[in-house]
Amino acid sequence: MDLQERKLLAARLRGLSLFRGVLDCAVFGCLCELLDCEEPLGQLELLGKLCGALTPWKADFSRFLREKVFEDENPVIRDKAALKPISEALQANCSRDLGLFSALSALRPEDLCPDPALKAFLPRFVSEPVDFAAEYAERLSNVARFGWGVFARAGMLRLDESGAICPVESPDTISLDAFIGYEEERGRVIENTKALLAGRPAANILLYGDAGTGKSSTVKAVANAFFEDGLRLIELRKDQLLQLAGVCGRIAGNPLKFIIFIDDLSFNKNDSDFSMLKAALEGSASVRSDNAVIYATSNRRHIVKESFADRTGMDDVHINDTMQELMSLSDRFGETIYFQKPNKQLYLRIVCDLAAKAGLTLPQDELAVKAEAFALRKGSRSARAAEQFVASLL
Repeated sequence: MDLQERKLLAARLRGLSLFRGVLDCAVFGCLCELLDCEEPLGQLELLGKLCGALTPWKADFSRFLREKVFEDENPVIRDKAALKPISEALQANCSRDLGLFSALSALRPEDLCPDPALKAFLPRFVSEPVDFAAEYAERLSNVARFGWGVFARAGMLRLDESGAICPVESPDTISLDAFIGYEEERGRVIENTKALLAGRPAANILLYGDAGTGKSSTVKAVANAFFEDGLRLIELRKDQLLQLAGVCGRIAGNPLKFIIFIDDLSFNKNDSDFSMLKAALEGSASVRSDNAVIYATSNRRHIVKESFADRTGMDDVHINDTMQELMSLSDRFGETIYFQKPNKQLYLRIVCDLAAKAGLTLPQDELAVKAEAFALRKGSRSARAAEQFVASLL
């Protein structure tokens, strides 16, 4: 690449319009400096910085470009998702920017640091030519499946300490075929989720029951199963419920569908978070989103903890009304699904199936005796205890 070509590419990069937000990262910063640099040793140093900045993408420049382009939230993809007409000016800017990204995807280290004397010292990155116009057209036509921004590549998300939605760093990859038993309970969650994806009315769900029965794993497995259909999961801790309205505002208008997941839910009677969840379940305008449902898990059917003193409190004039308010939160979920601890037959079925998947060859009667002894030591039978028992034999 000669000097004139480098200057032209640098000018095109500075003229990005629709996708201008992608420039705010270290890789593009190094690239802009590198295209402007005419001194060979300076080029070599800046190429080293560029390759270092590409490390999170395994030094794959094309992969980096795809991620930045496809995750960008811009008026074209928003209008396409909302079925709004896209102006000719925006279409022209989009085409010009995508042409630039296609040109960038064909760059090699030798193009950026062309001095033959330095060839042996060049740090490397990999790249391949990408037709961004064609790939982005496909992305736009399937925007309800792919989405944009942080939702484009991550199926499971959470709130960070600043309240921003970010990907879960090590998401649970459990699949629906990993479960044994509880087919009816899981089927109800699946059917409700299918209704959400199809745009039909879907209920908020409370999954409650004994510990270790697969409540949380069911929700995560459903999210994994329907990722390609445009489903995403956003996990909130109980202490983040006051940010629920902000989350609903952030996803409003997004063509994707969302499960807002609250794990291990319980309240004390004076919790300030109680009213926010109550408002969401009752459909308050401030915390309602047409493309989202709330799935919560709890070990308790009545998720507000109470004491005998609460029922006999003399300082509440309308004690019965207060008790009804505390006990009725779970009733505000459109559907409640009970996960009961397995009986002996189901527990042993789970153990045997897990043992077979793990390649264990113990006789079933011996396996059953050891599994029951393990459950006695644990204090109860559960799917989790079955998993732990089989793992102890490996």
